[in-house]
Amino acid sequence: MGINRTAPRVDVPRGLAGVVVTDTEVGDVRGTEGFYHYRQYSAVELARTRGFEDVWHLLLHGELPGPDRRAAFTAETAALRRLPDEVRAALPAIAAASRTSGPLAGMRTALSLLGAAKGFRPVYDIDAGRRRADALAACAAVPTLLTALYRLGRGLDPVEPREDLSHAADYLYMLTGEEPDPRQARAVEQYLISTIDHGFNASTFTARVIASTGADVAACLTGAVGALSGPLHGGAPSRALDTLDAIGTPDRTDAWIRERVLAGDRIMGFGHPVYRTEDPRSRMLREIALGFGGPRVDLAVQVERQVEAILAELKPGRELHTNVEYYAGVVMELCGLPREMFTPTFAAARVVGWSANILEQAEDSKIIRPVARYVGPQAPAPVPAPVPVPA
Repeated sequence: MGINRTAPRVDVPRGLAGVVVTDTEVGDVRGTEGFYHYRQYSAVELARTRGFEDVWHLLLHGELPGPDRRAAFTAETAALRRLPDEVRAALPAIAAASRTSGPLAGMRTALSLLGAAKGFRPVYDIDAGRRRADALAACAAVPTLLTALYRLGRGLDPVEPREDLSHAADYLYMLTGEEPDPRQARAVEQYLISTIDHGFNASTFTARVIASTGADVAACLTGAVGALSGPLHGGAPSRALDTLDAIGTPDRTDAWIRERVLAGDRIMGFGHPVYRTEDPRSRMLREIALGFGGPRVDLAVQVERQVEAILAELKPGRELHTNVEYYAGVVMELCGLPREMFTPTFAAARVVGWSANILEQAEDSKIIRPVARYVGPQAPAPVPAPVPVPA
């Protein structure tokens, strides 16, 4: 489609910061308040009190399920975890090809294949019921894809999903091949719930842009995964743990942090582009970590306090708090997840939020098509004559 040159051009801030591009009923982030919500409910309260399947139902169907609907929805999604035969057969080759880049890179290919194998059609051509069915099928399969790719990359056989386990517990089971510890499964579940959606972040916006073209659900999700793979978006949990590794012991905390702050280096796990208060996800995950306890948690808490105190001393006015990645890394490590699975685990949750946004965008037939200001050489310029080729 061509550019509508009659439409007025509006200059917006770099990175679209603060620009409202559409209306949404999925959720919102109120950064100055330190609050975010899914539909009409506090996301953190949902993570504290509800299971993953309840919140998944809320995001895709607009309401929290009652007992009967919860049981039906849980059974429906659990039955969708098993992969089509043609996808399972291709996973060893995908895992081998993405061995150095990891399961998230492999999932881009696997998601595309899943959509083709299940016959996903463009959202523009199907009704709301079929769109939701495709979204459910994709979301249910993502943990199976990720864990299979991880295990195959390490020479291990994939573990088949179990329908008798909750979504989070089954994820841990497929990852480790062992019966999940209930306490660890609940901690992972709370992390998953807390990261399902978070406003119009880069990956969510990417999913909606693709959905606005009428593409199928798998194409939309694949694009979102590509956006998430960038280290400025989804790659920080393991990097935050790298900070704790570098510090090592409590007595090194002050000197290490001062050196980094004075050098102007970024301390991973601190600061957020939206929140100007403490990240509510970080607060909840800190509580979960403290419930486990141990030297690692003690060091994390000490580093958090020291960073905030040193920033207040050396950089007055530059208030930074921990973001979700900081304690997410600690909690996932406590629950036995390897670091290379931190961002994929984030994706296993966020796929539900992406899907809710895709379904919402699919109701709007207007394609997202901004313009750019051209700043290159003046046009039109004469095209140089071709240089003769020597005989």
